[in-house]
Amino acid sequence: MLAGAGAGLVSSIVTCPLDVVKTKLQAGGASGGSGGVLGITKHIWLNDGFRGLYRGLGPTVIGYLPTWAIYFTVYDQVKGRLSEIRGPDDPIAHIISAMTAGASGTIATNPLWVIKTRFMTQQVTAGEKRYRHTWDAFARIYREEGFRAFYRGMLPSLFGVVHVAVQFPLYEQFKVMSRPADGSDIPSSTILVCSSGSKMIASIATYPHEVLRTRLQIQKQQRAKASSSSGASSTPSGPAFEGVVKTYHRILREEGVAGFYRGLGVNLLRTVPASALTILTYELIFRHLHRIGEQAEQEAEKAYADKKRRRGDE
Repeated sequence: MLAGAGAGLVSSIVTCPLDVVKTKLQAGGASGGSGGVLGITKHIWLNDGFRGLYRGLGPTVIGYLPTWAIYFTVYDQVKGRLSEIRGPDDPIAHIISAMTAGASGTIATNPLWVIKTRFMTQQVTAGEKRYRHTWDAFARIYREEGFRAFYRGMLPSLFGVVHVAVQFPLYEQFKVMSRPADGSDIPSSTILVCSSGSKMIASIATYPHEVLRTRLQIQKQQRAKASSSSGASSTPSGPAFEGVVKTYHRILREEGVAGFYRGLGVNLLRTVPASALTILTYELIFRHLHRIGEQAEQEAEKAYADKKRRRGDE
C-alpha cells in the first residue's frame, strides 16, 4: 500500500497539467474544450495562469493515493492466491487479478474522480461559482445533486476495467520476456519500456470509455452553460441528464467515431510516461521495503537463535 500510494503521488503531481488539457479535450464541444492542445493550453494560461494547469490537483492526489494503494494491494494478493492454484506467470491469473483490483479501486474512489473532472472543466461563463477546494466541491455537489451524482460515470469507469485487464497482463508478460537469465532484478530502464508499451496498447484499445465517463460527469455543467447562454434564469434549457446509451448515441450522431477519441494524443503523452513512472516508483519502493522486511526478519531470527543458545548454555 505504501509503494502504491507513493507511486500515485509522484505521477499525479508531475502529469497534472496534461490531465487538465486532456479532460477539456474529452469534454469537447460539450464544455467548450475545443481548439486543440495548444489552443486549450493558451486559454488556460491566459485566463487562470499557472494555477489553472493544476486545477483539480487536490482531488487527483487524494484520489490517486487510495486508488493505487488499493489497486496494487488487491492485485498482488489476488495474483498470489491464483498463482498458487494456476502456477506462476499464468496470463489468466494476471487478467483476473487486474480486473478485480481495477473494479475495487474504481468503486471506492469514483466520487473523487467526479470532483476532479468538475474542477478541471468548470467555467465561470457557465453561470457557476468556482469550487474553492475539494471539500467545497463535495458539499456543493451533494447539496445540489444528491449522493447519486458522485457515481455518475461509474459504469464507463467499470468498462475501463478492461483497460487494466489489457495493460497489466501485457506488462507481466513483457517482464517475463525481459527477465535476466541470472535471476537478478529487472533494470529500471527495462521496467520503463515494459510499462510504457503495455500502457500505450491498453490506452488505444479502451480510450472511448474515458470520453463517455467525462461527458457523463460534466452533464450538470453542460446544462448550466446552455441555460446561461439562452438567458434562462431558473429552469435549465440544456438536455436532461442522460445515461450511457443516450450519451453514446449523442456523441456518435453529433461528432462521429472521432468524438470517442478526443484528446487521445495528449492522453498518451500524459498516461504513458505517468504509468511508466508510477509502475517504476512502485517497483523500486516495493523492492526497498521488501529488503527492509527481509533484513528485519533475518535479524529477528538471529536474535531468537542467540537467545535460545544462551538459554541452552545456562
